[in-house]
Amino acid sequence: MRRFDQMNVIPLVDVMLVLLAIVLTTASFVAQGKIPLTLPEASHADNTSDGVVRVITITADGRVYLDDEEIVLAALDAELIDLETDTAIRFKVDQDTAFQHFVSVLDLLRKHQIDNLSIGTVTASR
Repeated sequence: MRRFDQMNVIPLVDVMLVLLAIVLTTASFVAQGKIPLTLPEASHADNTSDGVVRVITITADGRVYLDDEEIVLAALDAELIDLETDTAIRFKVDQDTAFQHFVSVLDLLRKHQIDNLSIGTVTASR
């Protein structure tokens, strides 16, 4: 029987490269942190992105996000207590969202007297 003086690392390197490719591929999808939305269309919308401090997103299934982190309405209510009344809020609401979800969040903003609001849309195709 032949004695091994060194370990063959080539198969180990091959396996590690495959694992690295898998990790990098999946990490690029996770790192984007995008919330899938289909914004409503508007043909006469202003392009105002100045001073947007907080972003509230409502998905088609009614989930609410504050600055890309999912939040329940009770926790959103608690977060809004700390905001100044002139804080700019940008809404991003999926076009298929039930109107009640939008009204519930809007009601919380009104409760805290936050009225500097803008709604995200996409330009309508003609």
